[in-house]
Amino acid sequence: VNFFRLFRAMRLVKLLSRGGGMRTLLWTFMKSFQALPYVGLLIVFVFFIYAVIGMQLFGRILASPGSAITEYNNFHSFFSSVLVLFRCATGENWQSIMLSCAEKTGIKCQSSGNSCGSNITYFYFSSFYVLSSFLVINLFVAVIMDNFDYLTRDFSILGPHHLDEFVQAWSFFDPEATVLLAVVFDVTVSDEIRKLALENDGRIKFDDMVKLLRRISPPLGLGKLCPDSTAYRNLMGMHMPLGTDNNVKFNATIFALVRKQLRIKLDGNLDLRDRELRNIIKRIWPRTPNRLLDEIVPLSLKGL
Repeated sequence: VNFFRLFRAMRLVKLLSRGGGMRTLLWTFMKSFQALPYVGLLIVFVFFIYAVIGMQLFGRILASPGSAITEYNNFHSFFSSVLVLFRCATGENWQSIMLSCAEKTGIKCQSSGNSCGSNITYFYFSSFYVLSSFLVINLFVAVIMDNFDYLTRDFSILGPHHLDEFVQAWSFFDPEATVLLAVVFDVTVSDEIRKLALENDGRIKFDDMVKLLRRISPPLGLGKLCPDSTAYRNLMGMHMPLGTDNNVKFNATIFALVRKQLRIKLDGNLDLRDRELRNIIKRIWPRTPNRLLDEIVPLSLKGL
């Protein structure tokens, strides 16, 4: 019974549902663990190479008084070599180990004759310490910081290249899509081309919207690392028109994404804000067809 009382500490997990910052931090670690095996594989690769080289260079050095090479700290076997390298990676007295492996008189060797040390020890240990402590180990921090930066960065800046990215992502779900919002709003396009574009407006199922948003990188989309709860919450707050056949149109989708990211007329009474936005569009692009306006900024029955 006393053992099960320990699970009372799990009540602290409830705090994660109350703090958005805590959930973001937890999600960062969860996503980082997916990339950490690759970093760990790189560390194993570095340790393996240096352990084999260490056995060849310093494997014949025996333990001696006043030396850092001891019975438990040597290069006699692969396992002991890895342990020595792990100690050096932590920074524990690695300089003494390096000096004890240098070529000098007084070193005890397994066989008499030539010295069993090597002056390569200076480059060997210095390069390993730099790789393990300053490069490889810091990759763990880099992976975590990259995911944390993705979840907390400012996504309020949009560029013209985001429209091309949206078109590519849309074509995955609607291969026959032929409409671009820029074509409709382009004042140099003739009325015939604009009318043809509107008649061939592409559409996809509303159920595919979460997948679409994940295929588009921020700031326009959500990216593949976005949690499910965040994706559906953003989808519900897009104020995007939905057709009677449970489909969403190309123009309405891209307009809703841009409108939500830039927070265009989304505060207060939405019906009133929609009417204001329609008037602004008609003032800036006077040749915009009413059909397109009804598609991207539809008016509710109360606003008609």
